[in-house]
Amino acid sequence: MTPSSTFDQELAAIWPRLRRFAYSLARDPTDGDDLAQMAAEKAFKSFHQFQPGTRFDSWLFRICRTVWIDTVRSNRRRVSHEAPAELGEIIGFDPRPGAEAAIDLARAMDAMNRLPDEQREIVSLILIEGFGYREAAEILDQPIGTVSSRLARGRQALMTLLGEGE
Repeated sequence: MTPSSTFDQELAAIWPRLRRFAYSLARDPTDGDDLAQMAAEKAFKSFHQFQPGTRFDSWLFRICRTVWIDTVRSNRRRVSHEAPAELGEIIGFDPRPGAEAAIDLARAMDAMNRLPDEQREIVSLILIEGFGYREAAEILDQPIGTVSSRLARGRQALMTLLGEGE
């Protein structure tokens, strides 16, 4: 089996999870897809550096986060502008009226998007993607105590934003 086919198989197995994580970082479906694509490209180019025996998903999620940080830094250097607030209200909107699942998803995504970056990425990795605390700490290059406290604050903030917490 060639390194290329191994990479393709590993990437195909986690692609939906990578896209979800990228979307949670970028807060926009199109930007999330672009971020996932950039991370996959960067991972492919540096696949020779991947250490067999380590988790491919953790390695790729860390690359994705690094690409996202680089993109944010790059965007800050450009002339900044903000999209109108109306655009934020239509993200994730399902035009089929009465679809409770779509309404719940839109509420949940809105709540996720309102979390601070450091809480949102940890909530996404642990609660959505199912990584353990140690794995999330390695991906984010943070102490496990920091991950734990940010996750607790993120959970509480989500509950409050969703009207289920005190």
